[in-house]
Amino acid sequence: MKILLAVDGSEHSDRVARHVVRMVQNCADYEILLLNVQAPIDAPEVLGHMPVREVEAMQEARGGDAMASTRALLDSAGVTYEPEVAIGSVAENIVRHAAERNCDMIVMGTHGAGALKNALMGSVTTGVIHLTDRPVTVVK
Repeated sequence: MKILLAVDGSEHSDRVARHVVRMVQNCADYEILLLNVQAPIDAPEVLGHMPVREVEAMQEARGGDAMASTRALLDSAGVTYEPEVAIGSVAENIVRHAAERNCDMIVMGTHGAGALKNALMGSVTTGVIHLTDRPVTVVK
């Protein structure tokens, strides 16, 4: 079983990670691709003053920071994974990585600040569901 676990650094991501831990705890053969996608920076004041490679390095560092809590949770559970940070459109990158890595499923969460937002799936989650042909487990 090969799982793409998409996280954004929120407390909700930890809930999603705990769900994946439960999924694989009795599974001898699994692979987890832990993915954080950083949206591209579209700020002329930043892009005009920094080399592109520095901007990308900053985004990769932010992605690493966003995975820190989930990595600690997976590590403490003894669950192995491969971390990766991507830069670009979030939904499209999740779907592309799942396809390129031949993942069997995508596991991700949805969250919002208010009651109405919590009742509806976020735009990234909705986009992934519409774009992929793989099963998507959404953890509330």
